[in-house]
Amino acid sequence: MTLQQEIVGNAMQMAVVNLRPGQTVYCEAGKFLFKTANVTMETRLSGPSGGGGQQQGGSGGMGGLLRQAMGTAMQVGQRMLAGESLAFQYFTAQGGEGTVGFAGVLPGEMRALELDGTRAWFAEKDAFVAAESSVEFGIAFAGGRTGMSGGEGFILEKFTGQGTVIIAGAGNFIDLNPADFGGRIEVDTGCVVAFEEGIEYGVQRVGGLNRQGIMNAVFGGEGLSLATLEGNGRVILQSLTIEGLANALKKAQGGDKQGPTGGLFSTHAG
Repeated sequence: MTLQQEIVGNAMQMAVVNLRPGQTVYCEAGKFLFKTANVTMETRLSGPSGGGGQQQGGSGGMGGLLRQAMGTAMQVGQRMLAGESLAFQYFTAQGGEGTVGFAGVLPGEMRALELDGTRAWFAEKDAFVAAESSVEFGIAFAGGRTGMSGGEGFILEKFTGQGTVIIAGAGNFIDLNPADFGGRIEVDTGCVVAFEEGIEYGVQRVGGLNRQGIMNAVFGGEGLSLATLEGNGRVILQSLTIEGLANALKKAQGGDKQGPTGGLFSTHAG
């Protein structure tokens, strides 16, 4: 059943979720804002795919407990490798309807995605905010070659199952379908927020190892690679990259002295 939620705000949006009695929603640690008194909060290492959405009984005996512990350890190990939060916070309404508020960590938009069980969604690291307990959170690897080339997108968040998942990004969002642009779009690697299963994600070098390729890499501000998205499906991009925001803050604080050349010739005042 669809999660009852409303996304409010402008420059820094937040999601206000209304829970039915007994309904559970979970979030990544650090994304919780507020809750009503009748909503319980519990922190667990396991995600819903490992029994985090509901407590498992002891019918499996020691073997069941061991399998559950190993599954939890594998999940935690994947999230640690991905640089994600090690724990999830679960919120359940008791004795009536309840309300919980969540937010991202950067100025920007939020989006509620509805999963019907037929297609998974993939998102950049740290995009996940909250989801129904019927939505499974996982880690996907785009492939060693892609990750090493692109820097961004080597490790992705993966959402499967049925229900609502809420994601957040930086700046403003734009929804595109590569099929509307000849089947392929090329974007800054830091601008990809999320995309549906069926979209092929890759990374390509910006130009060749020639004069124009070097000019693009050094003076263009895009680095050596662009992300490629191909196929027929929904893609969400963001207007502000984390790297761009970090560089702007450094420059405002006088910590990043970039001359007119920028790029590889920028210097850092220690």
